[in-house]
Amino acid sequence: MASAAVIDELLCSICLSTYTDPVMLRCGHNFCRVCIHQVLDTQDEAGVYSCPECREESQERPTLMRCLALRNIMENFLTTPPTQAEAGIFCTHCVDSPVLAAKSCLHCEASLCEKHLRVHSKSAEHVLCEPSANLGSRKCSVHKELLKYFCTKDAICICVSCSLAGEHRGHQVEMLDEASEKKKERLRNVLQKLITRREETEERVRSLEGSRWKAQEKAAGRAERVTALCRDIRRQLDDLEKRVLSEISRQEKEESLLSSTLIQKLEIQKAELSRKMRHIEELCNMTDPLTVLQEPDTGDLCDPEDTGGHDGGDGDTRGHGKLLRDVDGPDVAVISDTLHTLCDIIRGIRRGIYVEGPADILLNVNTAANNIRISHDLKTATRTKEKQNRPETAERFQYNQVMSRRGFSSGRHYWDVKKKSSNLNCL
Repeated sequence: MASAAVIDELLCSICLSTYTDPVMLRCGHNFCRVCIHQVLDTQDEAGVYSCPECREESQERPTLMRCLALRNIMENFLTTPPTQAEAGIFCTHCVDSPVLAAKSCLHCEASLCEKHLRVHSKSAEHVLCEPSANLGSRKCSVHKELLKYFCTKDAICICVSCSLAGEHRGHQVEMLDEASEKKKERLRNVLQKLITRREETEERVRSLEGSRWKAQEKAAGRAERVTALCRDIRRQLDDLEKRVLSEISRQEKEESLLSSTLIQKLEIQKAELSRKMRHIEELCNMTDPLTVLQEPDTGDLCDPEDTGGHDGGDGDTRGHGKLLRDVDGPDVAVISDTLHTLCDIIRGIRRGIYVEGPADILLNVNTAANNIRISHDLKTATRTKEKQNRPETAERFQYNQVMSRRGFSSGRHYWDVKKKSSNLNCL
């Protein structure tokens, strides 16, 4: 068996016990699979993984490599029986200085070194065996005789007296060697089953680890896609904001220019109207009737239909005034048309979130019509003239139809279906 120094090399630095299913990191350090998984799980949130031994860091979760050589060493280490020196079995007669025993005598219930073994009795009743610390367990507790047989009924080792006159008389017995070989054979069968189950368990563990890594990669991909999508949304919204603000500013400048032009024309018109008003007031204040009557006819001075006047009259100002009243602020239609871009952005968001790829369809054999053959992977439905002879159930279709096994309570989903027959319906 291994020395103390070797045993120390077979201890996991995390649990401080001998390795169980040892695995190795890229840096070369070994750990129990369960132990290193627990350590790496605690480092998931930080996003930085490090070896518990050398503290070597990596941004990605380390891949665990099975250490087959160390595993074989551990299996041999756990199954190798202890040597005499490690068991501490010494000669019974060497009192002054302990000497390791070479054999044990079941009759004398004593352990013997090589020196005392040479002078020990060679008679048949003195049965020698490998050194043992508990020789009394090899004798019958009732008759104090050596255990030589195995009672198959009571599954217990017995002596000759037990089989002839004791409570096991008449029971089927076997020699110890024969019974031992039969038990070893049963144990080998159990061991083989356990090995198979362990290999199946290891395969499931590897499969689950692969599924977990795929889930992590898929989640990372989704997070990256959402981040890119949100970044693109912010960029499009910024561009949209700039376009809308630019349009508002353009309309404000256009309206301001139009208003200034109209104000200038109206000021000229107002000055002309003031001049006419002063002239009429002067005529009204005159006392000489001849002078008043000799002035040209002034009836057209206040004619509301007058289109004349200074600088072309006020017809243009009235039209511009109507236009100014109709505008009443920014052109909402233009801005609204620009803001409709939001609809395109939202549709792009929905496509980026919901449309990921074709779903993995699995067909429900219990719904398939008897003229539909379903493949072993439950992904292919083929119409056939050979009747499938499936039992009639309430959920089974009569002809050319089959339903999927998967269902969804919400969201948007789709399948890619290759349809070779126009009479085959997939729901």
